[in-house]
Amino acid sequence: MNTSQTVQQLQAQWVTPENFRRYGQVIFASQDGKAFDAEDAQLNLENGTPRFYIMRLQKRGRKFHQITRHVQCTQCLGSLEGKDWLIAVCPPENHVNEPALGEIAAFRIPGNCFIKLNAGTWHAGPYFEHEVVDFYNLELADTNEVDHFTHDFLKSHQLEFEMVD
Repeated sequence: MNTSQTVQQLQAQWVTPENFRRYGQVIFASQDGKAFDAEDAQLNLENGTPRFYIMRLQKRGRKFHQITRHVQCTQCLGSLEGKDWLIAVCPPENHVNEPALGEIAAFRIPGNCFIKLNAGTWHAGPYFEHEVVDFYNLELADTNEVDHFTHDFLKSHQLEFEMVD
């Protein structure tokens, strides 16, 4: 059995609404009073009690070997204090229990927006090199208990990823 580990680099691109569309939405500030439209987060939180909270994460670096998805809800993530961060994503394939290796993409998210992940989108992150970053997170109250599916690339492919600029 081959136990050697490979590190695959993923080129992180700055997120835009266009290049992130396969995975979800990018939401930027809009004028107060603007009518709800397609540029607003299209949320699916109907399968439980919504939970909006701030999570504090310590320096996470740029490497990962696990990727997770939630199939029962959308998820919104954004950093506080204007700090940029990284995330890797893979489009949802709800009939497949494993992300497609060739479909994984990495994005740099600026601190002036947030992302909404479509239900079922595989994601690894947030990652960053700051000492500490607080993130707001909108999902369901029990997402991490009943709707948390993780794939481990070290176990399946002896593979780790590193997001690079």
